[in-house]
Amino acid sequence: MSTLLVETRRARPADAANVAEIHDSAWRATYRGLIPGAELEKMIQRRGPGWWETALRRGSRVLVLTFGDAVAGYANLGRNRARGLPYEGEIYELYLRPEYQGLGFGRRLFEDARKELAGAGFDGLAVWALAENEPALGFYRALGGMGVARSSETFGGRALEKLAFGWNG
Repeated sequence: MSTLLVETRRARPADAANVAEIHDSAWRATYRGLIPGAELEKMIQRRGPGWWETALRRGSRVLVLTFGDAVAGYANLGRNRARGLPYEGEIYELYLRPEYQGLGFGRRLFEDARKELAGAGFDGLAVWALAENEPALGFYRALGGMGVARSSETFGGRALEKLAFGWNG
């Protein structure tokens, strides 16, 4: 009997192609119909393997979750960009390949990202999600996130509401 190991680790430049593939498939599955098509395609195309390799070489804090030999998901995290919120850390992105969603891997990746932020000295964390992205809202609420702010972002001429969730240290 063999056992597949689930691990979370810091991403390396060699992970860039896998992270780009996850970004592509997760964004298509998540945002098709929410973000206008042409704008979604531009956003996905901008974040190809070369973009991710450069970001990783420059020290972007990205975790990957592996299942056996496969990279199943990633989380991009760091200092909170919304200075008005009382949380020092932020998970900028947390995505899994669609075939790994609903299996508990997202929860594992979130908790490991939270530990990574705390270990780097960030007190508390925030996460933003589109208000129309019900699966994400349910996910963050199930993890104990409290709604703490609202904003909007324009994608291809369409303004979409965003919600911030917060967790104390």
